[in-house]
Amino acid sequence: MSLNWKEIDLILEELNLTGALIQKIRQPDFKSLLLDLYKPGNGFPLLVNLNQGNVRIHRLTGNNPGKVVLQRFAQFLRSRISGGRITSAVQLNRDRIVKLIILKAGRQQVGCSPMQPNSEEETFIYIRLWGGASNIIVTDLSHTILDAFYRRPRQNEITGGIYFPEETIQAKSEKKAFEIRKYNRKYSFNEFIEKYYKEIESNRELVTLRARVENILISKESQTESALSDLQSRLSSYENYEQYREQAEIVKANIYKIHKGDLSLKTENYFNDNNLIEIKLDLMLSPVENSEQLFSKYKKAKSGLNNIVEEINNLKRNLELIKTDKDRLLKTENSENELSKLKDYLAKTPKQVHLKEKEKIPGLQFQSGNFTILAGRTAIENDLLLRKFVRGNDYWLHTRDYPGGYIFIKIVRGKSIPLETLLDAGNLAVFFSKAKRGGKADLYYTQVKHLRRAKDGKKGTVLPTNEKNLSITLDEKRLNRLLGRDRNEER
Repeated sequence: MSLNWKEIDLILEELNLTGALIQKIRQPDFKSLLLDLYKPGNGFPLLVNLNQGNVRIHRLTGNNPGKVVLQRFAQFLRSRISGGRITSAVQLNRDRIVKLIILKAGRQQVGCSPMQPNSEEETFIYIRLWGGASNIIVTDLSHTILDAFYRRPRQNEITGGIYFPEETIQAKSEKKAFEIRKYNRKYSFNEFIEKYYKEIESNRELVTLRARVENILISKESQTESALSDLQSRLSSYENYEQYREQAEIVKANIYKIHKGDLSLKTENYFNDNNLIEIKLDLMLSPVENSEQLFSKYKKAKSGLNNIVEEINNLKRNLELIKTDKDRLLKTENSENELSKLKDYLAKTPKQVHLKEKEKIPGLQFQSGNFTILAGRTAIENDLLLRKFVRGNDYWLHTRDYPGGYIFIKIVRGKSIPLETLLDAGNLAVFFSKAKRGGKADLYYTQVKHLRRAKDGKKGTVLPTNEKNLSITLDEKRLNRLLGRDRNEER
């Protein structure tokens, strides 16, 4: 509900804008404007909002809204009227058009004596509060449009057009007169209107933000559950990794019976009560190569099993965090506290990037306060993280004197890494290294931009510069929190 003409008159009466100095022009968003005004002993921002359904003009007493980079029209106003004074502020014939007359000292005219006073420049500002047709139009004395908040060529509301509403406005009939909405007379009508629209916009913003957060969380939950299902399917194929070792041993023991080109080996399985077993062979490989291939499958499955178990636990932990966020953020509190929670969550949530299956972030992900920690466990994961998923200002940690995974701390803009996050990352660096058994290690850490690839080195091998030292002794409580062990043990 926009302001009616009686309400606009009351607001202007309370504000008494005549004589106010325009100190500054600001733009809080793409549909409103703020004029910082000053009269002796009284300074305040004047808000003009052109958002359909909430079109209004009033004094701003609460927290000033955020701002966007000054747009074309605001920049024009800054150069044209900043430093000027309002000599008149009236509503035109009850038509919801507020006319401001601004007087500002002009520039020194060419050829004039330096002692001669500067000329004065008069500007007309029409603030049209018409819902869907709202606008702010600036003209000179000849009613030629200098600029407009919304340029509308079809209505000739463009630079160079003519705008002179005084000629076309007709007085409104008293029969169509509106009433001023009821408000507590302890406060000014300006304060009432400010609070009224703030509640409307907060509720609208709350609904919008809640929907955005809900979509993000549902998407995260769906992706995590899908990834978890895939890993659990792969897990079943890796759980019997011992069979590859047993088959390799049997092939090795029966090499004298095998000839290159054989499709299988049928013999007794001395690992299972000497029952008959048939082991498929690669006809292109020699008996020894078949045995080595089976040993290789055993090592790969054994290593893969450990990695998959870690990934499954990581996904389960992330799934619990997502469900916790849903319970925490999507309650219908309808309060400023809830609005603040939603804004904070969106500020910490990076923009969603849809990646192909093969481009999904490798390794494991952990959350430490506002920061995301990425952990690579193999040379391939280290290399992929380094090449595709971290940037120059992110931090890299690695154990000294021990092979291990790369740990990365993703930077949050405007925030430095707290000690707790550094210790979390340090514990993960030791945990995912050969130093894990000893329970402690020295680390070095530096920003990714200070890493360079080792010439002719193995995949993922880097040489750090500008590194700092960190000594870490594994902290079981910290690791339990990061790895979700506490919850797993409770079950």
